[in-house]
Amino acid sequence: MSVPEIRTVDVVRYVKPLREGGSLPAIVEADDGFLYVIKFRGAGQGKKALIAELIGAELARAMDLNVPEIVLMNLDESFSRMEGDQEIQDLLKFSIGLNLGLHFLTGAFTYDPLISKADPMTSSKVVLLDSIITNIDRTVKNTNILNWNRELWLIDHGASLYFHHNWSQWENHLDRTFPMIKDHVLLERAEVLDDAAQLIKEKINAEVISKIVDTIPDDFLNEQSDDFSVSNKREIYKKLLLAKLSNIDKLLKEATHAR
Repeated sequence: MSVPEIRTVDVVRYVKPLREGGSLPAIVEADDGFLYVIKFRGAGQGKKALIAELIGAELARAMDLNVPEIVLMNLDESFSRMEGDQEIQDLLKFSIGLNLGLHFLTGAFTYDPLISKADPMTSSKVVLLDSIITNIDRTVKNTNILNWNRELWLIDHGASLYFHHNWSQWENHLDRTFPMIKDHVLLERAEVLDDAAQLIKEKINAEVISKIVDTIPDDFLNEQSDDFSVSNKREIYKKLLLAKLSNIDKLLKEATHAR
């Protein structure tokens, strides 16, 4: 399986903020003529949220789940000077440089578990994906799923992989399962978890994980607040994800029990 190359574009127009998101993402236009939802490096969780977004989305794509195209987005200082809102101005100022964007799905609407449809295989793959990446943010209160062209599309994986907020303890997460899967919005419809686990084993392996992690820009991994090098962090992400994949039968059992 080939991991798609991530394009880099320049932001040319700030369209509007999306205030329903706690990190204040925004719709912007890029120099390729398309609209994107930009996730800012200067937001609360910083560059770690961008890394989690990238890894979660590309793993989902490798599982044949629908995810908007991800791009890297260059933001220059002119946008903060033109912005009148002080909160947004500060966010733009702290986000000069490389950020992350997701292709904006015009006309998409939020998944509603009461009225939206979700087939058993898609639901099962999403549940196991979120167990692997420890995604705490796909619940009834905040589904982070869109309906677009009569299909489900996954967004917002920034709260995943929370182990990386404390690098010194990363090894403690290798064998952990994900009890919070009991709150997953698609769990009730995940009726073929065994089949989904088998498909994931066929689609995801060490090579795929390595290629995805290697797409993370060095800039996102380089932080002065910790003692881990860029190469160390890449290896940790790979080892952690490979361990989760190796434990997929445990994650399967946990999700099945939670249903």
